[in-house]
Amino acid sequence: MNGGILHGVQLWVNLPAKEKMTAAKYQDITPDSVKILTNRDGDAIIRLIAGNLGEHKGPGVTFTPITYLHATLMPGAQMVLPWRTDFSAMVYSLDGTGFVGGDRAPLGENELAILDYGDAIVNSKAKNLDVLVLGGLPIREPISHYGPFVMNTREEILVAMEDYQKGRMGQIPATHF
Repeated sequence: MNGGILHGVQLWVNLPAKEKMTAAKYQDITPDSVKILTNRDGDAIIRLIAGNLGEHKGPGVTFTPITYLHATLMPGAQMVLPWRTDFSAMVYSLDGTGFVGGDRAPLGENELAILDYGDAIVNSKAKNLDVLVLGGLPIREPISHYGPFVMNTREEILVAMEDYQKGRMGQIPATHF
């Protein structure tokens, strides 16, 4: 809440029903593995975390095609991303405000906006705009959710909660220095 140089974000990715019971997997994506890009004018830094952006590939591995990135737009910057036309996409403002889309809808700090193909993200303010941008193929299946659990039915949610309470969801191995 008091600011700093890092943002911590935990991302849970929904899976198609046939993949939901796949063993849990943790990916520690280190700063040196992230693909660093820029927009055409060089006034936005793009950190590609997972998936593809044009011909560039991020280090994160997913079951379904997604793109996940963190971008910093300097004052006056505009960014149009080369999304796949079949992706759904969204932008979330971590810090700063700007505008999104052809109608230049306002994007406030800690707000989320849905992107259409070819939509621009614009920073017209005097400070940097930091955003997370996520896109992926729609799964088009029923969704039931409770807290961090996302399944297809309420019954599956109850099983997932029981699995969690009984420690059946695996463990993240410790890293030793």
